[in-house]
Amino acid sequence: MGTWDAGPFDNDAAADFCGDLDEAAPGDREGLVRSTLTHVVETAGYLDAHDADEAVAAAALVAAQCTGGDPADPVYGPDEPLPDLTGLRELAFDALARVTTEPSELMELWADSDGATWRANVQSLQTVLRPRPPGAV
Repeated sequence: MGTWDAGPFDNDAAADFCGDLDEAAPGDREGLVRSTLTHVVETAGYLDAHDADEAVAAAALVAAQCTGGDPADPVYGPDEPLPDLTGLRELAFDALARVTTEPSELMELWADSDGATWRANVQSLQTVLRPRPPGAV
């Protein structure tokens, strides 16, 4: 698996995930994002880096549709249009919380190198995805 930078789309697993989204039927894309996030949230044991990288990319796609979110990477993000993913906001937030909770291989890998930028990127996504109280804008 290759990682070339600390952004949510800067690794092979995320690029492959976005390719899978492009190849999926338009009506299946939201389900693919949902299942990727759900799988990570429901992983009680050791979380594999590949699954975590996919979940970070999926969360970034959700965040891209939320107020304050950055657009998906124009090179490694999906090329095909995505449906409204904002209903997955809380699930995406929970998936990022799981990615950054032990036992998580991705968290370990970033701890072994200079992971400050990666952690800052994940925290930025979490800020955008943080569930809002009812009635908040």
